[in-house]
Order: sequence, then structure tokens, then C-alpha cells
Amino acid sequence: MSNHLAVATATATLQRIIQRAVQRDVDGARVTTVRPDGSSGSIPETGVNLYLYHIKRNPALTNQDTPNFQRRGDMTRRRQAAIDLFYVVSFYGNDGDLEPQRLLGSVVQTLEDQLVLSADTIRSTIADPTFTYLADSDLAEQVEQIRSEFISVSTDELSKIWSVFFQTPYALSLVYKVTVIIIESDIAGRSALPVRDRILGGTVFPKQPVITQVVAVGGKNQPIFSNSILSIRGQHLSGVLTQIRIAQVEVTPQVLNSGELRLPLSLISPSVLRAGVQSLQVIHLSAPPAPPRNGSQVGGTTTATTRRKTPARVPQVESNVAPFVLRPTIDAVTVLDLDGFDDEPRSGTLSISLNLAIAPGQRIVLMMNEYNLNSDNPVGYLFTAPPITRATATVSIPIREVKPGEYLVRVQIDGAESMLTVDDNPDSPTFEQYIQPKVAIN
Repeated sequence: MSNHLAVATATATLQRIIQRAVQRDVDGARVTTVRPDGSSGSIPETGVNLYLYHIKRNPALTNQDTPNFQRRGDMTRRRQAAIDLFYVVSFYGNDGDLEPQRLLGSVVQTLEDQLVLSADTIRSTIADPTFTYLADSDLAEQVEQIRSEFISVSTDELSKIWSVFFQTPYALSLVYKVTVIIIESDIAGRSALPVRDRILGGTVFPKQPVITQVVAVGGKNQPIFSNSILSIRGQHLSGVLTQIRIAQVEVTPQVLNSGELRLPLSLISPSVLRAGVQSLQVIHLSAPPAPPRNGSQVGGTTTATTRRKTPARVPQVESNVAPFVLRPTIDAVTVLDLDGFDDEPRSGTLSISLNLAIAPGQRIVLMMNEYNLNSDNPVGYLFTAPPITRATATVSIPIREVKPGEYLVRVQIDGAESMLTVDDNPDSPTFEQYIQPKVAIN
């Protein structure tokens, strides 16, 4: 959530992004944030003016600011206002040299290339000495993504904006929306202290394990594969008997402490794992069940056998369900039914064999990038696989109108992308470049 500086920070961030682009594309161009009628400052002779003229509640998050109240009427959390910002972006310059139109093209290209105002971009704006008054802004910490979006408005609507708001002659302009800014109230809510233990009839229930993070042991930025070791972090993770449930399979992890468990994914059969988003849960069981007591042989005589039914291992406590992204690995790529001659584009089918099975309903995208060290502009293609009707580790994806040549191949399954191999041989001409997996389209 953000404080009262959120709106000003969003405007300043847009101003910095646009300023970097237009000063490169049109000599002497500058970006201002004044009223287009010039009453609050000077309009640039050559440049762009960014003016916030309208604000609306965000319809998707319109109920998010509804406060929660305790039974006594105390508010349990701070109120929030989710708003969208509307800017009129106007362009000025020498019409004979088409400067307004060149500036318009520069702004549209820049904002399309940078649709999302990233946390790093916002932090750079806050740290800019030009905007010292934004030093206390916390917009960069907002969880909701902030996006800029071009709004198509009619000539009549633009005319109304200029005539109603500014009463000044029209200048070439666009309307952009920035969504969503969430401003949080300064008034803190009240919340009762948490219950430490639940006691019913003298029985103390164990504390519920809480998972806060699932990452590869190498670090949170490391991809997770079927042979990775997971680090499961949180609170109250260790119990009398701790199990991890993944893909309806329960396995015993290595318990480091109450705050971390480790689990090699190699303990789980690849046949039950699926590429994409996987769910994981920590389960605390009661003491392990006693094995059945069978008869034993003493001096060649079999004693009486006492059979006892093995008690089921009933879960005592289950944690929250935590997601992690499991990346697939391409084992092989085969070209099938290729059509085309000479320099004609090729069409056919690629058969992709993976180390993990794909489940029905999962979305598979094939990505091909031309492997040509001598090309300054290698081509790339995206193809979507037909719907999968049964679990399979091999998928056939039709390709169309592909330029002949060698291609690096990746697949994306529900957003989980396979990795390319990097050449780590210092003596190789392709050192530190992607080299595999490849396929030849001839």
C-alpha cells in the first residue's frame, strides 16, 4: 500500500520515463506537468506536457477499502482507496518540422515498451535529487502492479476535455490511464492479541505450521527443476512426524529446524510431478503407527500369532498451501512432416520430449529463436500447442512459415519456461552464449 505521495510519485515517474525518450528523439524537448492553459507554469515551446486531469475509483478493487470491524466496532485494518489516474498528454513544437507528431510517436513507443512502472523505476524517481519532496514515498513497495494504458477517445471527447478543463486552443494530445494506485489511511486499526494456544477440555492443540517461502536451496532467484532441493521456510514447520505433500504424494523431508525444511524433489517420481505451478503443504502427523505383531519362531516352533490392525496415520495439523514453479527440461526435439523447398518458409510439426508429464488443460507455448551468430536481427517465433487430452511427456506442436535455419528451442508450460544451456568453455567461440537445445529446420 502507499502513502499520500503515491499520486505525485506516479506522475514524476511518468515524467522521467518520457523525458529520457523525448530528449533523445527531438533536440531540446522537455517534459512539464503544468496546466495546458499555462496558468500554473510555462508550456514548453518544444516538448510534452503531462497533466493529471481526472481520477476514478478502480472498479476491480472498489470493495477493497471496505473496513473490517470487530464486534465492538473497532476497525481491524486501515482503509484503502484504489484509484486510477487519467492524464492528458499534449505535444508542442514546430509544426513545419512535425515536432509534435515526432514527440507523440516517441511517447507512444516508450510507454508501450514500458507498460509497467516497475519498483526499480519508481525507486530511481524517488532517489532523483529533482524530486526531493518524494523522499518519504513508499509507492515502490505497493504489491499491486502499476500499469500505464493508452485510452482511445473520440475527437468530441478530447474537445470536451480541452474546452471544459482548460478553455484554451486544442493541441495534439493523447489520454493515458495509470492503474492502479492504492492509498492507505494513516489511521491504524485495532486488533486483539493472537490466541497462543487453543485448549478444549484440557487438550492443547499443536501450533499450525506456516509456510512463507518455497525456494531452491541455491537461492530465491534460482529456477526449480525436478532434481532440485527445495528449501521450505516458515514457522512451526517441525512436528512429531513431519511430512511434505506434493502432487498427492507424501514424503519425509530433512528437518533443519522449526523454521526450515529441505526436500530433494528426486524423492518424488517424475511421473507424478507436473511442470508449471505446483502446490506444497507441510503435514504434522501423530506418532508413527506400530507395525503388526506377527508370530516368531522359537526353537523351530512357531508361537501364537497376535494380529493387530495398523492404525491409520491421521494428520494432526496441516499448513497453508504454498505454490512454487517447477520448470520443465527438454530431452529431445524431433522435426516431423516438414514442407517447403529451397528458401521457402517451412511448415511442419515439432515433437518435444520433456522430463515431466503435461496434464490435460495445461497451456504449452513453443518459442524458437534463430541461432545465427552472424545475424544482427535473428528471427523468432511463438507457436501454441493444441489442447492436451491426456497426460503425456511428449507434445507435438505445429509450426508454420518458419525461415530455414537452426533454432534454439524453449517451451513454456503454464508460464514455467524451460532453460537454455549456456556454453561455459572459455576456449569456445560461443563462450557464455546459449547453445542448446537446438533444432535444424531445413
